[in-house]
Amino acid sequence: MRDDCSGDKVKALETLQDVKDLEVRPGRVFNSAEHDEILAGHTTDIYFIKTKQMLQHMGLNDTEVVGEVFSGGPGVFCGIDEVRRLLRDRVSELWGLPEGAAFDRKEVVLRIHGKYGDFGIAETPLLGILASASAWATRGREVKEAAGERVAVCFGARHLHPAVAPVMERAAVIGGMDGCSCILGAKLLGRAPTGTVPHAAIIIAGDTVKIARAYDEVMPDDDPRIILVDTFKDEVEESLRVARALQGRLQAVRLDTPSERGRVTPELVRETRAKLDLAGFDDVRIFCSGGLDPDTIRQLSAAGADGFGVGSYISAATGINMTLDLKEVNGRPIAKRGRIPGITRNSRLEKLI
Repeated sequence: MRDDCSGDKVKALETLQDVKDLEVRPGRVFNSAEHDEILAGHTTDIYFIKTKQMLQHMGLNDTEVVGEVFSGGPGVFCGIDEVRRLLRDRVSELWGLPEGAAFDRKEVVLRIHGKYGDFGIAETPLLGILASASAWATRGREVKEAAGERVAVCFGARHLHPAVAPVMERAAVIGGMDGCSCILGAKLLGRAPTGTVPHAAIIIAGDTVKIARAYDEVMPDDDPRIILVDTFKDEVEESLRVARALQGRLQAVRLDTPSERGRVTPELVRETRAKLDLAGFDDVRIFCSGGLDPDTIRQLSAAGADGFGVGSYISAATGINMTLDLKEVNGRPIAKRGRIPGITRNSRLEKLI
């Protein structure tokens, strides 16, 4: 393993004594695992270390096996890029669904060929990667399907630990979202992050129109002029003020009415749309955010909304349970009780390693 930032080697765990000797580096900034710690087995369940030590004692660490991962529910497959990097030096073959593919409950989504002693301790992180990323991708697809041709952007980074927020936002886009606000999440996809202005900027400036003008003066011409209009005044009044101030350069207003004021409703969208049109601003679109889910997106779409920012509905997704079973040992079909021995055929799997 390469050195960590303290200059110490990140030791791969092989035995229970290695675990006992493992010390958390003093002064680490965040509690999240670093990349080398994941690769070294520091985030695995302890019984995999005990298993490795016992199999080594019995001379069985090099046993050739085939393991299969199946899902506990339907969803959108995501996270295979990280799993491939996790396993690339541990397995002889790796087969999986393509990223973004839909899968059914109990479908085999991943097949691993190799020596159990080489990849066994990676079971915990690989299942966690697939469970979380696939759940976020699934929620992203649900949102985009509800939005249809309208723009849907993931705003979920603030709801998760920053160590995994980029993973979530990337997964949402894999699922179908049009973009995301988290900078690293977007960059991992080779895209530009998407976002407007926060309420804090307007509160500090003291007026929405002042911020709208500053945005127009400072931001590059290809950056969309989308301005929040719910900070100080009635949303419709503020929309008209900003549209007049920017004189044809305003692309959209963003409605983000808080729960204390009833959130964004279809009635508010209809009123905003009608009064913008009557004032000659029919080219100004309406972007909605704030506690949205697929049902509210469909309602707001019908009322005239043109785009949506969705955060907690995606970020709060419960992981889709993933299970790894051994199905062959030294070429012999085998399985635990209740499971069918031998490889499960799935023509949709692609060879990854």
